[in-house]
Amino acid sequence: MDQSAPEEQRPALQSDDKDLLAELMKILTAQAPGDPYSRDGSFSAILAGLPPGLRAMGATHWLDISLTLDSITWHFGNFGEPGLVAQTEEGLLELGLPELAACFHEAAEFMMPLLHQRISNEEDLYQLLERMGLRDVSEEVDRRAWALAWPGRGTSRRRGRSLIYKAWVRYARTHPERVFGS
Repeated sequence: MDQSAPEEQRPALQSDDKDLLAELMKILTAQAPGDPYSRDGSFSAILAGLPPGLRAMGATHWLDISLTLDSITWHFGNFGEPGLVAQTEEGLLELGLPELAACFHEAAEFMMPLLHQRISNEEDLYQLLERMGLRDVSEEVDRRAWALAWPGRGTSRRRGRSLIYKAWVRYARTHPERVFGS
């Protein structure tokens, strides 16, 4: 085990995956307070001050939530602040998820310009996609993202652990100094 991880964090690395994930969530809650829905860049600024691995986890957490409850395209309606979008893509790469990062990048390039074409803040993304004739395109990107994020789960995204959270645990064990600091 890397000796640069703070002494108080070392027991967490020796716990089972579920307990380590819970500890990572606890650390993120304490070290990344703020509103991830904010559009002013304040949340991405908070994440920027974290160690690289913890920053990656803080940014990808919200993508995991979107993939579980909605979709990758819907994600940008809630978490479309450009700084957070960039950190999410960088976070996926940092965590060793290049295929999901590529899908996220494609979704961002597709969705970010569309956000500015809403008729009003009241128009949800699905209405916008329907109005623009892009619903089929968005559904294809969503299907690919779900297949990557929930491998072997078919359309059932809520069973088991996601690829993102598995990557968190693997990353924390492999690079504790990039999660817990030195």
